[in-house]
Amino acid sequence: MPLTKLQFKPGINREVTKYSNEGGWVDCDKIRFRFGYPEKFGGWEKLTSNTYQGTARRLHNWLALDGSNYLGVGTHLKYYIEEGGTFNDITPIRASTTNSTTFSATNGSANVTVTETNHGAAESDFVTFSSAVSLGGNVTATILNAEHQIVSVTDGNNYVITVSVTANSSDSGNGGSATDAVYQISVGLNSQVGGTGWGSSTWGGTTANALTTTLAEALDNSETAIDVTDETGMNTANDVILVGEELMLVSATTDDNTMTVTRGHSGTTATTHDNGANVRLAVGNTLSTDDFIAWGAAGILATATELRVWSHDNFGEDLLVNPRDGAIYFWDRTNGLSTRAVELGDLAGATNTPTIAKQVLVSDIDRHVLCFGTNTYGTTVQDPLMIRWSNQESVTNWTISSDTTAGSLRLGSGSEFVQAVETKREILVYTDTSLHSMRFIGGDFVFGIQQIASNITIAGPKAAVATEDFVFWMGRDNFYVYAGGTQTLPCTVKDKVFLDFNESQRDKVFAGVNSEFGEVIWFYPSESNSLNNGGTGDIDRYVIYNYIQKIWYFGSLARTAWLDRGIRSFPIAAGTSYLYNHETGFDDDGSAMTSFIESSPIDIGDGEKFSLVQKVIPDLTFEGSVNQSTPAANFTLKARNEPGEDYGNTSAGTATRTATSPVELFTNQLDLRVRGRSFALRVDSDATGMKWKLGSPRVSIRPDGRR
Repeated sequence: MPLTKLQFKPGINREVTKYSNEGGWVDCDKIRFRFGYPEKFGGWEKLTSNTYQGTARRLHNWLALDGSNYLGVGTHLKYYIEEGGTFNDITPIRASTTNSTTFSATNGSANVTVTETNHGAAESDFVTFSSAVSLGGNVTATILNAEHQIVSVTDGNNYVITVSVTANSSDSGNGGSATDAVYQISVGLNSQVGGTGWGSSTWGGTTANALTTTLAEALDNSETAIDVTDETGMNTANDVILVGEELMLVSATTDDNTMTVTRGHSGTTATTHDNGANVRLAVGNTLSTDDFIAWGAAGILATATELRVWSHDNFGEDLLVNPRDGAIYFWDRTNGLSTRAVELGDLAGATNTPTIAKQVLVSDIDRHVLCFGTNTYGTTVQDPLMIRWSNQESVTNWTISSDTTAGSLRLGSGSEFVQAVETKREILVYTDTSLHSMRFIGGDFVFGIQQIASNITIAGPKAAVATEDFVFWMGRDNFYVYAGGTQTLPCTVKDKVFLDFNESQRDKVFAGVNSEFGEVIWFYPSESNSLNNGGTGDIDRYVIYNYIQKIWYFGSLARTAWLDRGIRSFPIAAGTSYLYNHETGFDDDGSAMTSFIESSPIDIGDGEKFSLVQKVIPDLTFEGSVNQSTPAANFTLKARNEPGEDYGNTSAGTATRTATSPVELFTNQLDLRVRGRSFALRVDSDATGMKWKLGSPRVSIRPDGRR
């Protein structure tokens, strides 16, 4: 039978039907294209056996003047600097107390209640104790004088930690009267929580017929046991009461008009309230003739609560870090890795420093520190469109005067700042609906800004990345590129990505560059992996645009941050608790890595005749494979009769290396017998230490009648 050479177009195309994509590829995982032909990805291995706490969502690499190689790692729990395989915790401190902390343990329990007046801590925050003494039994001073993560907050003066031992009856002490406590800044969210729009808050609501009472005490912003004059009709768990503009969720009541509540319910802000303040039943029981009604209804959640995302940049060999919608912090390298970052405003000589920001960035050309989505100058009120910058060559002087170059400007479109990306020529500034170009111009204005695109979107605060000549980003339903002008990026896998995209977690999208292969990578969470579908809700997919070959391919991989090679020899990516060096070897950290590619259906003529395929002549190479003398790849032919049918009559064979000298030799033919109106080719491998590249295989095929 005659042999037919199979020549496939590079890249994956899922924008047309499989049948209309004849001569192309339709599915893959952990492959890339080089010179138009598919090959297996490079593998990965742990950068270090040490772990970090939390989910890492930002990485930053830099060198100190003495050559020290630092890697900043921002997680939703902490901020680390990795050096030499060790993760050094530099998370800033929120508060420190002296001689004001006591403990109480319960026999048979590992939970210890900590009493600290107005502690200000939240669940999952970290606290470190010192100078405590033994409680008398198993809970020793050594166990207490350590870092702990708060497991629950009882009220504004008490919270619970879990220790490594179970208390016994002798643990009756309180830890002494000299315990000091150091509280780290509050942890962030590991998942994005979205708002519900109109009707989600108390704005514009009415309480005309709702049950009412009054507070019998003044409240601070953390009290959870509140006294009212009359709890009648408000004494059911999951009732919601309104005090001022704050919603509170009722969990329990007593007969003495005391209710246990959760403060700041539905995204409202927990605040202070005066004795005698009105208390209204917002959502409740049958004794209420008319619950509190806001626009549409009293909602479930008032505002979107953001994912913990860090921004960071170097000022010389020192480091600036900013948890999104938090303060800006400064780590002084000369103080060493055992010291923590401190708030910018606490530095010596600091004047008018920003107190909150969405991103911090150092303009490399002119040495200004810029912060985006920050507080207006002279106030503490955050403006999501405000940009401010420091005096040139200073991190501490933000005073706007004739003697400084410090200044500010406000973006003119969009509702909030999303991301800023520095290029060789400018700083691109994204809002939720527009793109702006910001340039250093000197003189009285210092920086100038102009809008260069409108009606564009960006998926989240990490969705854009710069290459040498371009800036690429993922939008809400498209991909874009900027090269002096903005245009939509043609995408042959758009439906594949956006029809299985977890929109509720889009802030997790992370863009990275793998410059060695001319690739831009977006890691994103799929809807298939959402919590609603029984998944983790985190990133599980990637999509790649090869900007050299202008083609797309995709696959599955759980990575939450990526950093291109540069100062370090390999690209670095964040997995669960570990960092990985990528493009090293061909395995999944010592285990087999499965890779495959599958073609669209192929037929004879217009598919009116059946075809009989009896053998495949492989064309591939295993060059570069390690730790395996006979690497192998599986070839599968899948046949079907009509486009809407499942594939059947599957036949498979394995092509194996047989010799490597003087030239690489492998299985010369595979006897695969399939019959159908069309067939597809699949190549896959799951062996350790193996690399493969596919060329142009040939098949033995002949017409086999119409029936």
